[in-house]
Amino acid sequence: MADNSVGTQSFATQETSSSGKKIRTAVIGCGMISNVYIDAMKRIPEFEIVGGCDIRKERLDWFTKKTGVTAVFEKWDDMLREVQPDAVVVATPNGVHMPASVAAANAGCHVMTAKPMAMTPAECQLMIDASKKAGKLLAVGLQFRYRAATEMFVRARDAGDIGDIMYVKCQALRRRGIPNWGVFGQKELQGGGPLIDLGVHLMEAAHYCMGSPKPVAAVGNVWTYLGDKPCDTQCQWPNWDYKTYTVEDLAIGHVRFDNGAILQVEASYAAHIERNRYDIQIMGSKGGFDWETSSLFTDRAGTMLTSTPAFTPEDQMINWFTAKMKNFASGILYGTPLRAPGEAGMAIQKMLDGIYRSAANGGREVAID
Repeated sequence: MADNSVGTQSFATQETSSSGKKIRTAVIGCGMISNVYIDAMKRIPEFEIVGGCDIRKERLDWFTKKTGVTAVFEKWDDMLREVQPDAVVVATPNGVHMPASVAAANAGCHVMTAKPMAMTPAECQLMIDASKKAGKLLAVGLQFRYRAATEMFVRARDAGDIGDIMYVKCQALRRRGIPNWGVFGQKELQGGGPLIDLGVHLMEAAHYCMGSPKPVAAVGNVWTYLGDKPCDTQCQWPNWDYKTYTVEDLAIGHVRFDNGAILQVEASYAAHIERNRYDIQIMGSKGGFDWETSSLFTDRAGTMLTSTPAFTPEDQMINWFTAKMKNFASGILYGTPLRAPGEAGMAIQKMLDGIYRSAANGGREVAID
């Protein structure tokens, strides 16, 4: 059986290990997040990095220095044709996820795309269709479902400690954290602001914890009041490009599911609050959970109890990325089910899309197909 735990050891069977089989993997998009994907793959012997693609030469130079791989390209069609990888990691801005993923699938590659899956549900469907037609895997980089608190909750849920989940509240709030690098403030390239950038992390973990019910309706509101203006307030990331800032500063969303459960999300790059907050609160008929503190709330023997773990595994980004890349590799080599297949990414995209559509229509409820 494949080992899906976090670690640096090979999870290959003896037969695969003796055959020396490798997953020849290329990277499209050599910006900041690709660094974590590369570090994760270096921990997993089954991956062999064989090519890189980016439109900026300085990033290709960085990629070669990082990996030792000299097969670098400015166009992914050239890379796919010449390198012929088995798998591709898409680590581009959101607006490029779909065309890069479809091109990779059409070239016969398994695909791991960074979150969010795409810009719209229609783009997600194109990606799913291309991978199915090619007979290849499509995985979405939803790494928060690999975090220790998420896995702790799922164990409690499956043990019957939570009961029916009725309400989930997600908060991905920065007091002042407007990115001053990349294209995070440009809607045409990202699809939105903190909701699609930060909120998506908590939403995907929450949806996974809920058992992935089908979203049927959404309500949302967004506001922009700081990011599109110059600001002299001291903060972590000053001097963002306010002239090209076209996304929201704050988003509030409410999603209803076919089982009657509700998910609420709050996401901000800039909000007048006491502190940054990244949390999921889950309320069930038998118990509840706070994700930030890994606290479980139950009733036992006539007493309300709050339980916290005496030990949790080291919870660092590199470990989440390693776990999701191990799951991807295990899916390719052994047919292990993906924890975040394209269909999971589509569900999250439909929620994001519904919230944004509602906001564009004055906050009225919209249906999610």
